[in-house]
Amino acid sequence: MKINILIPYKEQFDEQKLSSVAITILNNFNHSKFKKNIRIFGRKVKNPAKVNNFIPINNSINFLKSKNIHLAEQMCNQINKDNDPKQLIEIHNRPVLFHYVIKKLKINLPVTIFFHNNPLEMSGSKTILERKKILENAREILCVSEYIKKKFLTGINYNPANVSVLYNGVDRNLKNFPLKKKEVLFVGRLVEEKGIKLFIKVVENIAAKLPFWKFCIVGSSQLGLSNEKSNFAKNCRQKFLNIGSQAYFSGYLNNKEVQNKMKEASIVVVPSLWEEPYGLVVAEAMSNGAAVITTSSGGIPEIIGSNGIIIKNINTKKLEDALFSMMKSEKKLEKYQKLSWKNFKHYASKSSKQLDQIRTRILN
Repeated sequence: MKINILIPYKEQFDEQKLSSVAITILNNFNHSKFKKNIRIFGRKVKNPAKVNNFIPINNSINFLKSKNIHLAEQMCNQINKDNDPKQLIEIHNRPVLFHYVIKKLKINLPVTIFFHNNPLEMSGSKTILERKKILENAREILCVSEYIKKKFLTGINYNPANVSVLYNGVDRNLKNFPLKKKEVLFVGRLVEEKGIKLFIKVVENIAAKLPFWKFCIVGSSQLGLSNEKSNFAKNCRQKFLNIGSQAYFSGYLNNKEVQNKMKEASIVVVPSLWEEPYGLVVAEAMSNGAAVITTSSGGIPEIIGSNGIIIKNINTKKLEDALFSMMKSEKKLEKYQKLSWKNFKHYASKSSKQLDQIRTRILN
């Protein structure tokens, strides 16, 4: 019996360059009862997160060929060679590859697809017809939030039994509430839709009023990028550092390093301007007992609930008021830190167990 997982080309299964999809796959793997049966197919990387279970695929010699199609083709070739008829294929976040795999497989095997982003914005699931085809052929369609599930079912006038929500899970590596520093953290890609300009403007306005606090930005414009090439990101970095010694910029950090930063931070700000499908940073902040200030975009409210400050129609003034108020009040800060810590529920072990139950049902 084999479970075959296909990671999109963009998502590197490298322990130093894990993004949200790869982190979710790794977290689910670490807690799965099917470890010995799992094969993870993806682009060749320098430091695979799970060497024994990772099947590295070299780039095609045909540079005109789609990199994602090449990955799917190589995976299907391997599956078609196997003598094991009891196999499951799990495709992450590339509906166009789902359609390709269904046609490429020589035997009828169950295929599951995971939606980590808005289906209406991805090739292969934009139209009602494409999504109905997925409904007809997928054994299970797993969405990272109710928000994403609702998007997938847009224009579908019935309630399919094979569409469900499987929230991403993260590990809580702490046994006790950690010692906190007077530090505010922003973690994310340095792109406009993540609200980085909003964060910097607010820090410019309040830093001098709260001289004992530090402000840190963790991230780059592109995953794993140490030498920043984006002019937007360069400008943001310089503007932030111009604030003075209270503001510092860490650049890109791997997931373990991010967790260490969150463990120490008092507040994590997630000022997203786009519709976040899930909000992994919010879940990670809660797992580390940081107070969270965020927006009402996408699936974030499902993750934070009433355990943080949610700003609707976010702007500079609203974010500044919320952050300054929390930093000024020890009681308010402690309240939201305790809410994060106490009410964190998106454990990787829980998510992995739910996924294994789905796998068991399909394979049986």
